[in-house]
Amino acid sequence: MSLLDVKNRITVAEKDVGRQLGSTQLIAVSKLQTSHRVESALDLGHRIFGENRVQEAESRWPPLLERYRGISLHLIGPLQTNKAKPAMELFSAIHSVDRPKLLSRIYSLAQQLGRCPRLFIQVNTGEEKSKSGVSPGELDAIVKEARIRKLPVDGLMCIPPTSDEPALHFGLLASLAERNGLKQLSMGMSNDFETAVRMGSNFVRVGSAIFGPRMTR
Repeated sequence: MSLLDVKNRITVAEKDVGRQLGSTQLIAVSKLQTSHRVESALDLGHRIFGENRVQEAESRWPPLLERYRGISLHLIGPLQTNKAKPAMELFSAIHSVDRPKLLSRIYSLAQQLGRCPRLFIQVNTGEEKSKSGVSPGELDAIVKEARIRKLPVDGLMCIPPTSDEPALHFGLLASLAERNGLKQLSMGMSNDFETAVRMGSNFVRVGSAIFGPRMTR
């Protein structure tokens, strides 16, 4: 598959359910990809990219941001509180807000910096012990806290358990977002992005289907 193939499949999925064409944004996940592969996507005009680690993004993106206009970077991996400041300085959106302590740190930094990236609360829809995210039962409280602090929480993100039917988790995330008056959904990866699009995802996070296998560390 290629970048163009993924974009075409997103369009087909939007058509299948009568969604407005172009209403799903493709985050090309550049985690552990070569500079050549990333620059090839940039040269094709793609401008929305996702990284899992702040440190990797800091080493890759500053020179590219100078060379290419209009890049929007999204942090989609876990964020440690001690990395929150560089993350807020570099990324347009953070999809992995997963605990009150991190939310408090983001709030403090937003006061210092005078701005804040778009925020997504990560929900552990499968309530897996090995996975980040607030439980569905904890979500309402953290959304309320963010609103009290006037932080820009746009929506919710999830990563379904690999053993489950992803549509069940996408449906749950959509219902949780609706209950909390949130409009944006970040769901769907290389193996299930078409299902996510059909179920209303606004952001799909696709890496290997675009770039091929990742480099090993």
